[in-house]
Amino acid sequence: MSKDEKIEIYEDQPIRTAWNEEEEEWYFSIIDVVRILTEQNSFDGARDYWKVLKKRLKDEGSQLVTNCNQLKLKSPKDGKRYLTDVATTEQLLRIIQSIPSKKAEPFKMWLAQVGRERIEETIDPELIIDRALTTYLKKGYSREWINQRLQAIQVRKELTDEWKNRGVKEGIEYAILTDEITKAWSGMSTRQYKNLKGLKKENLRDNMSTLELVLNMLAEATTTELSKAHNPNGLSENKKIAKQGGQIAGNARKEIESNTGKPVITSKNATELNSVVTKLIEDSKDK
Repeated sequence: MSKDEKIEIYEDQPIRTAWNEEEEEWYFSIIDVVRILTEQNSFDGARDYWKVLKKRLKDEGSQLVTNCNQLKLKSPKDGKRYLTDVATTEQLLRIIQSIPSKKAEPFKMWLAQVGRERIEETIDPELIIDRALTTYLKKGYSREWINQRLQAIQVRKELTDEWKNRGVKEGIEYAILTDEITKAWSGMSTRQYKNLKGLKKENLRDNMSTLELVLNMLAEATTTELSKAHNPNGLSENKKIAKQGGQIAGNARKEIESNTGKPVITSKNATELNSVVTKLIEDSKDK
């Protein structure tokens, strides 16, 4: 199954999804939906609920459970990929009917909206950018930062496309190369960088300052250009290129720090960075 994985948000709760391009169909993690509708406090509680419900549906002779697919999705507990029960929009609507929940009707409306938006984005990719812009604005990011973040997304996409063309496997190998780039330009592994900012599962780039984001983007863009110039093949050769690309941005970081006398890398995460922006805006209004 060709899939484009994405985390959708319903009432601040994540739902793992995968888009099947051939079928033009969304697949939703059933456990994630069950957790929200039954207001379970834990992933394990939602899994147990679905296990009981699945057995009941099967005992009743329902073909719904039989027809459900499984995809390897990242676990919210440890970040590893496990086979997870998923359902299409139609299948999910039938499952929802078997779950007594006050959230059922609003969730159905949200489900229809998600499906419609994805089809619209397939027809007009610019809508993806517009919706990302709106989401970041709601989270309190400045327009300057958002412009850099959207550009960084494009740079990252160009890099992963290049890796794919060079025989790099999506998933763990992408993570290994990303770590090489991060270490080379920032002096820290991705995990160390996240720890510095007090992050767990959050996206590191969403918690970078504008300067951090620009240097990370420089490292990835440089890696892409070096790859095109040297034609590496497989993980080992691409690791060397990733390190070189990161080192070029790392040299830029050291030059900036030498001239400003200040470290580029900050321990501040999105919450702290956005509060600074908000205060600056409020102070300017008072003047």
